[in-house]
Amino acid sequence: MSQLLRTPTRRLLQSTSTLRPLLSNRTYYSYETPLPPPYPPTETAILSSALTHVPSLGWTVDTLRQGARDSGYLDASTNLFPKAEFELVLYHLRTQRLGLKDRIQFPDEAGMGTTAKVRALVMERLRGNVESNVQGRWQEALGLMSLAGNIPPSLRELYLLADEIWFLAGDEAVDSSWYTKRATLSSIYAATETYSTTDVSSDFKDTEEFLGRRLEEARVVGGAWRNVREWIGFQGVATVNMARNWGVRI
Repeated sequence: MSQLLRTPTRRLLQSTSTLRPLLSNRTYYSYETPLPPPYPPTETAILSSALTHVPSLGWTVDTLRQGARDSGYLDASTNLFPKAEFELVLYHLRTQRLGLKDRIQFPDEAGMGTTAKVRALVMERLRGNVESNVQGRWQEALGLMSLAGNIPPSLRELYLLADEIWFLAGDEAVDSSWYTKRATLSSIYAATETYSTTDVSSDFKDTEEFLGRRLEEARVVGGAWRNVREWIGFQGVATVNMARNWGVRI
């Protein structure tokens, strides 16, 4: 069986510079080969333990220290994380993204379209915040992501998540829409995630309806970009909107 590799064309990556800083270092892989963990063992132990204290302590250095103690390390071991408490946010984002493929699958007989799969994947990722018991503190995480020095890695994680969702949904397009789809979904996800932090409906019912409306809007305007210049203009607006969703004053 041939391996299924994630290889968007080099020509496309080279033709548009807007996303290059975000995606140029991304890792391509086969699902037949296990992915390496995003952190070394010591950091993983501390961060995974610290994550369990987020509901009570928030995204703080104290949370990292408690994770170190739980893992049998000195408080000074938190110096392993130059981004301090923001590293804990990144750990959650990365582990949730990498674990998405194991949490939801789409049997061929289900007959779901790509948009329906994207919708299901976005909701599954958002429910990951609830299942990890960090949803009640997620506005704090968004606040950390909005700090100037944290915006580039936050945007990179957002684009990588959008890429993962499109891939898991079975999208195989390698034309210019490869970029527009990921930019659009990134903006939709950021808005939906922000909306979810104030959703008190059962099982994120209101959030899912909000997501459905955003996806429908994207479908309606999906063919509107006639050239790269128009898309770059959209990309700028989308980036500003994402930043505003995270609390940046623009």
